[in-house]
Amino acid sequence: MKSEEFVNKLILGDNLEKLKEIGDKSIDLIYADPPFFSNRNYEVIWGDEGEVRSFQDRWAGGMQHYILWLKERVMEMHRVLKDTGSIFLHCDWHANANIRVDILDKVFLSKNFRNEIIWKYFKPHSSNTNFPKDYDTIFFYSKSNKWTFNYDKILTEYDGKAVQRYDKTDEEGKKYKIYNNKDGTTRISYMKESGKPTSIFEIPFVQGTSKERIGYPTQKPEALLKRIIECASNEGDIILDPFVGGGTTIAVADKLNRRWIGIDQSVMAVKVTDLRLKKQQDPLFPKPYELHLRVHNFEFLRNQNAFEFEKWIIEQFGGIANQKQRNDLGLDGKMPDNTPIQVKRSDNIGRNVIDNFLSAVQRNDEQLFEKNKAEGKPVGYIIAFSFGKGAIEEAARLRNKKHIIIELKKVNEIVPYGQGPKVSLTANEVDAANFEFEAYAEDAMFFSWDFNHNEKEGFKPDILIDKEGKQVRKFDPGKYQIAVEAVDKQGLDSTDKIKINVEDI
Repeated sequence: MKSEEFVNKLILGDNLEKLKEIGDKSIDLIYADPPFFSNRNYEVIWGDEGEVRSFQDRWAGGMQHYILWLKERVMEMHRVLKDTGSIFLHCDWHANANIRVDILDKVFLSKNFRNEIIWKYFKPHSSNTNFPKDYDTIFFYSKSNKWTFNYDKILTEYDGKAVQRYDKTDEEGKKYKIYNNKDGTTRISYMKESGKPTSIFEIPFVQGTSKERIGYPTQKPEALLKRIIECASNEGDIILDPFVGGGTTIAVADKLNRRWIGIDQSVMAVKVTDLRLKKQQDPLFPKPYELHLRVHNFEFLRNQNAFEFEKWIIEQFGGIANQKQRNDLGLDGKMPDNTPIQVKRSDNIGRNVIDNFLSAVQRNDEQLFEKNKAEGKPVGYIIAFSFGKGAIEEAARLRNKKHIIIELKKVNEIVPYGQGPKVSLTANEVDAANFEFEAYAEDAMFFSWDFNHNEKEGFKPDILIDKEGKQVRKFDPGKYQIAVEAVDKQGLDSTDKIKINVEDI
């Protein structure tokens, strides 16, 4: 796979089926954080249909069914990994022994077991009759006896004596202590790097007040994924997360200049990850990625760059798009057998388009035209959102009278699309500089908010998940544009905006 051919992908769907679409030996690193074997309702975090179906599927039976469910997916992960690739599989005490013995040792082979990493977090413990369950297990396996490992990236700041003095830990897992100055102020001092590697990652949970917090109960901290990705991959490598969840792997991989593929059955998981990426990316130099939903957004398709749309829809149809945009006789691509394709990103295509296309097809390759005509095959394809009566009648006349087949294909016959929820936004100034906002959209699953929206930078949410559509916020004096995005159960979205002017008090 050439570097320039790869585009980052965020995919909605069953990861077992989507993994099968990924080529053999194409992935450098996999981080997999499957649902734990707990059979608890809190496993259904987002609550949308896809996640509920997945929950019911893996709990159709007991432990053996769960192991089978996961093993099928791990076998596909093994297939897509490069020979120099690695997998880090995250689990807890409920099934870690079964996962290692019944899945990883059999699929990846016990000789390729590299380490058992302990993620030690800081969790309140109320029992006085047992030790606290205050860690998860992350199994590290390679695919062969050669794998990427950047040793310098696992050197931590911990040593035995310093841990006693540096008794606090920040969101990135770094140890520090607080000094009290003589004047009554305080200052923070971080522990110097000791250069000692450890397989115990002491990194706290994402706290409720953390800037990382997105409202996902089992959200993994970015520091945890940063350490894994940096040690087991290099810039430009392809990272796969088949259980996207809160999107931490994808967000960190993107920051670290890795390429990536993320898959999840939950619409909310995929859309929240999409919003995380929009929020963190540089507006001047955004990193492109494809969002694969089951249904495409009609407005996005209609307003997309024309050449990009032509290329995309031709590829979805199974054709090959032209790389140049000029001197192509108005033909935008071809099928594998070189039969021409034309794309019109409009509705009610008229007869004149058929006439011009027929002329262009004949001039392009007369021999191929006559061959297809003689064999009763289409001499060309026209793709459009809809066709007018004149175009449909002319295509029928050519077929009946002259045995020339021009196949008319509607976009929705190639890819399903729909309209996002219609959203409306209102603002009410409660008191000086304090505003109450309310968004309404029928069938919206959740809302996201951008309280200082810039058209050039695009939608960059301050609040990722709001299921009520109501927000109250105080502003400094100035002019603001507020944008709200509503997302429905299919993952389709739409936006409404409103401007406010906050006067000096």
